Amino acid sequence: MSEHTVDSEVAKTIDANGDGHISKEEWDMHMEFKRKELEDKDAQRDAIRKMAWFSLIGLLLYPFGIFCTSFFGLDTAAGLIADIAPTYFASIAVLVSAFFAADAVGKK
Repeated sequence: MSEHTVDSEVAKTIDANGDGHISKEEWDMHMEFKRKELEDKDAQRDAIRKMAWFSLIGLLLYPFGIFCTSFFGLDTAAGLIADIAPTYFASIAVLVSAFFAADAVGKK
């Protein structure tokens, strides 16, 4: 392993056995942990993106659902779906905003 300059505070977290030296195994373990950490952040960004798209599609298809039920003569169903529309839209908006807010707070 080549020589690495490491901050003493960082070295304490890398030096798993506490002998004051960072072995190749400890360095490899640290790098694996960092790689996993980056993969987890990437997966979280993917989850946020999927949730946002799913919510957007749901918001766009909801009125279409009301139209379809009305078109097929299911007026009671159309009325029921229309009655819960404000609750649905508010719930989706709160869900998405809370998720993004938690993500923003977590980055700080």
